[in-house]
Amino acid sequence: MTRRFLHLAVILGLITAVGPFAIDMYLPALPSMGRSLGASAGAVQMSLMAFLIVIGICQLFYGPLSDMVGRKPPIYGGLLIFTLGSIGCALAPSISVLVGFRVLQAFGACAGMVIPRAIVRDLHTGPDATRLMSLLMLTVSISPILAPLTGSFVIGAFGWRGVFGALTIAAAIALVLALTQLHETRPPEARGDSSWRGAFGAYGRLLRDGEFVGLTMVGALGVSAFFVYLGSASFVFINYYGLTPRLFSLCFALNAAAFFGFSQLTGFLTQRYGLARVIRTAATGFVLSMLTLALLFALGINGLLALMGPLFIGYGFLGLVIPASAVLALERHGEIAGTASALMGSLQMIVGSAAMALAGLFANGKPEPMAFGVAACATGAFLVTWLTLRHTAPAEAAAPAE
Repeated sequence: MTRRFLHLAVILGLITAVGPFAIDMYLPALPSMGRSLGASAGAVQMSLMAFLIVIGICQLFYGPLSDMVGRKPPIYGGLLIFTLGSIGCALAPSISVLVGFRVLQAFGACAGMVIPRAIVRDLHTGPDATRLMSLLMLTVSISPILAPLTGSFVIGAFGWRGVFGALTIAAAIALVLALTQLHETRPPEARGDSSWRGAFGAYGRLLRDGEFVGLTMVGALGVSAFFVYLGSASFVFINYYGLTPRLFSLCFALNAAAFFGFSQLTGFLTQRYGLARVIRTAATGFVLSMLTLALLFALGINGLLALMGPLFIGYGFLGLVIPASAVLALERHGEIAGTASALMGSLQMIVGSAAMALAGLFANGKPEPMAFGVAACATGAFLVTWLTLRHTAPAEAAAPAE
């Protein structure tokens, strides 16, 4: 692996991680934020829901834009918008104002969520793309480890508003890196056929591509399993199990460690066995782990270890499913990589947000609804995987890098 390859993965990962940091860093503050602003748990969760919904929808804007004007200008604009939104959140006097600035923050974060995937496809396909996507996932997956833990220290020192000050600084660092370290991968001659009309036509073609939609939904249901956990975890760990915000952050970090640890095996495994086989096997491990979790809780075995063990194993398998399914979905759409990446990210965020909202209807402060919701999402991911890839030949699934 060349130094340049690793350098690019770190830069793209840091730019992408700005958005996830805005999700994960303030999770330990949700209960205290509600008390500070005089808001209910549902109103506080809306600040998270609004962020995720906007990220899902607005990726459809940034993908075609990056195909038309290049990858770098939308990244610059998005990071600037994110910075303004973070400053507004830090100064928000009420929950409604906070939610409004979270919407602005999310609109900016979209650029970093969608464009790095398109850059990966601009440069590589096959195992090389999988390896780079996995390295990108490594830096992104550090967010659920570092962000809640960092957030707990920041909250302890400066209160929940300090979290948004820290996000402002993180966005400024990402912008400097984009300006000084990132090279344009979409040259002018490649942009000639790109337009908004063409983008909407491309969205139509992609939605008629059964394999693309199927693989996107595999990732979407995998993301949903994490979002269901994300929406309830702070209340379950802190209020039900009685953990401190710092201990909650450490528990949260363990699952993220499993995700990014397993994700680093995708390059090796897909080169040896092919993308489709790896996705099928990992989806099977994912669903078995989460069904074990649901069974334990159905039997009344609901201790902290009974929750953490299956989640750790399941999210490890998910670390193989998500990067491999993303690479295989984009494999045949290099000429519209930005648009395809945007549609993929948008569908995944929208499905994930809907799953979180549905799980929220059953939330009662106990871990059972969260466990059953995660298992349901994993089952859906498994079924869609086998329906989508049941006829995929090994040779087709392991296309060589260009």
